[in-house]
Amino acid sequence: MEHSVTANALPADANIVHMGCAGFSLADVTVTPDPSGALWIASEQALVVSDLHFEKGSAFAERRVMLPPYDTAATLARLTAVIARWNPRVVVALGDSFHDRRAEARMAGLDREGLRSLTTGRDWIWIAGNHDPAPPEAIGGEAVAELRFGALTLRHEPLPGASPGEIAGHLHPVARVWSQSGSIRRRCFVSDGERCVMPAFGAYAGGLNIRDDAFHVLFGNAEPYAHTIGRDKIYRVPMSRCPPERN
Repeated sequence: MEHSVTANALPADANIVHMGCAGFSLADVTVTPDPSGALWIASEQALVVSDLHFEKGSAFAERRVMLPPYDTAATLARLTAVIARWNPRVVVALGDSFHDRRAEARMAGLDREGLRSLTTGRDWIWIAGNHDPAPPEAIGGEAVAELRFGALTLRHEPLPGASPGEIAGHLHPVARVWSQSGSIRRRCFVSDGERCVMPAFGAYAGGLNIRDDAFHVLFGNAEPYAHTIGRDKIYRVPMSRCPPERN
């Protein structure tokens, strides 16, 4: 559970840039990362979230791995807040929104109604993921395999090799950020200006270090930036400040 970290800010370093309200260019389209882990596409008035993993806790409980059963409520609270902040025309959930095919049936009534209220009154797109190839119809919204916004293509799993304009999830990127004053492990958006892999939004979603080979397949020898999530700010961190995990 990579969201549970003790430090609230990244180490002080001249190469670590607080982005403020600035976005970054993705295939010549400006996108803005939000400290919640959502991505704002102003040209489409669209808010994108990835890997919500609703009901992961209850799925583990069925296998006698006991986690506190509050992940769906916590994820919904953060989702509600970021939707209120941006007031999007459309929300795109980038796959693995539900941890498995039975997740909707396990949701508490209040959580189910809360999610249904979010999908009402705006366009809502569920992109199919490997955990939820057929998101439940009763919640509302439209299910698609992938989505195009002009030069941008939104899908769950990133394609190997060059894929200009791709916004994907699936890999749950995290960066271990290093400086002379210390290090911290945080969720991040990783982008080279051509494609972007989004962090997992779900409360119980884990994370994969951006130095893993799975990211090298996507970015090759390019030097992407980790747009790294602090407590309430985004920091642009060069790959040179993001070492592999410790053994």
